[in-house]
Amino acid sequence: MKAMILAAGRGERMRPLTDICPKPLLSVGGKPLIVWHIEHLARAGIHDIVINHAHLGHKIEESLGHGNLWGVHIDYSAEDEALETAGGIANALPLLGDAPFLVVNGDIFCTLDYGTFCARAITRITQGNLAHLALVDNPPHHPQGDFVLDASSRLSRDGGSLLTFSGIGVYRPELFSTIEAGRKAKLAPLLLAAMDQGRISGEHFHGHWEDIGTPARLNALDEALKQKRTQ
Repeated sequence: MKAMILAAGRGERMRPLTDICPKPLLSVGGKPLIVWHIEHLARAGIHDIVINHAHLGHKIEESLGHGNLWGVHIDYSAEDEALETAGGIANALPLLGDAPFLVVNGDIFCTLDYGTFCARAITRITQGNLAHLALVDNPPHHPQGDFVLDASSRLSRDGGSLLTFSGIGVYRPELFSTIEAGRKAKLAPLLLAAMDQGRISGEHFHGHWEDIGTPARLNALDEALKQKRTQ
């Protein structure tokens, strides 16, 4: 399975840090945030990675190269301006191929086992689903949540307690077939339309997950990872 790391966002809430450094290259625990993702994917046996970029994207390519340092192969999907989540994925489809693929937001930190998650996702997707998403408990900055996960692992917008979308999912390329390459498009409308058809499944991840959306959260994670390393 191939994986895509979403790394094209401007990181407005992280300014001024992101004025000179793309958000995925900000350091936590002694290494760039995106390197944690690459290492995590490699440990799961996922070695073909696509990274999209826009703001200061050349710095991402210069820093990571083609992934030889981590035993992976990285292709890049460059965007003149950020195409948003679905637009960025649709633009990268020629690199991702025709099989289901994993997508990970570049601005999160998560200990989810990608290998077992992808195996469970493929089981669901072969039953006709268009996507399988990882959900987490609602963080303080997003108490309203996003989707309801029912007893049969189907996702919807109502009918129970809402959980937060982690930014991690496995998708079939068909989900993005209506989006023209190079056009901006949000992911939520595609997911909601597929949910109405009962074609989105998910699971509740209870482990360590953080949305690194502000300098304060970045600093807190940095300190936590450094302390863990010294224990």
